[in-house]
Amino acid sequence: MKNIGIKRSTFVRLMVAGALSAPLATRRAIAAAGAPRKLVLIAGKASHGPGLHEFRAGNILLEKRMRGVPGLRVELHEQGWVRDEATLADADAVVIFCDGGKNHPAIQDGRIALLEKLVQRGAGIGMMHFGVEVPAEKGGTEFRRWIGGHYEHQFSCNPIWDAAFERFPDHPIARGVQPFTIHDEWYFNMRFAEGFDATGPKTIKGVKFTPVLVAKPSDATRDGPYVYPKGPYPHIQEAKGRPEAKLWAVERPDGGRGFGFTGAHFHKNWQQDDFRKTILNALCWVSNVEVPAGGITSAAVSDDELMQNLDPKK
Repeated sequence: MKNIGIKRSTFVRLMVAGALSAPLATRRAIAAAGAPRKLVLIAGKASHGPGLHEFRAGNILLEKRMRGVPGLRVELHEQGWVRDEATLADADAVVIFCDGGKNHPAIQDGRIALLEKLVQRGAGIGMMHFGVEVPAEKGGTEFRRWIGGHYEHQFSCNPIWDAAFERFPDHPIARGVQPFTIHDEWYFNMRFAEGFDATGPKTIKGVKFTPVLVAKPSDATRDGPYVYPKGPYPHIQEAKGRPEAKLWAVERPDGGRGFGFTGAHFHKNWQQDDFRKTILNALCWVSNVEVPAGGITSAAVSDDELMQNLDPKK
């Protein structure tokens, strides 16, 4: 970089501040000129046992399969956050696959305010698996606005069960996805923004909400046990027979997009073609990249590839 008489740290702060406030129209003009959309894909720190919560390995599998997508470039980060926040200056979307709760990386060290600036300029935000959970009092309000909802401790629940996805809405994330059933830690009874639920697409105060993956938990699933706390919770049991959203998407009035996805507890689930296609579609869509009519087609995940890049765990 040419020496212009200021420290690099000062230059970076100015660059980030300016880019984060760039209006959506400016960014769309840049994109129209041929610049690819930039997706920042963040993996959380090592968590759980082998084959569970393999955030880093999962993101590497997904990034590998998005390399040929026209108009998209993916930047991988790990350990819960970006290596240098300057990289967010030109990010079109940020998706975090991580542990959540009070230690969620998005709510540490002033990062809520930083992500809010991205949202205000129309950037996409996505959260996957445990990453959809934040405390109601810290991050809950923002998550409902950014991605439409979140997991709330002891309001939502997290049983492991077989979810059957049989019908899909007319939405880009569902393109090319065929009915499938898969065993996972599927959270449900999410704390959605007021008026949103699994019954179908709705637009409230300019926000379009679409439940994409919807399944009906069995009565036995609602009766528990859940992973933690084991439950059962009376309000979960009282809703027997109600369908629940496992992946949902929002389009915000600012032009930005968001999604939440509760699955991917088990790393092996990336081998299921329709499961994988759904998330590849979601990652492209939240980055404002056109999803083809048949969805994102990708190579199968072999047993050997599945074992690569796993976090070191006991």
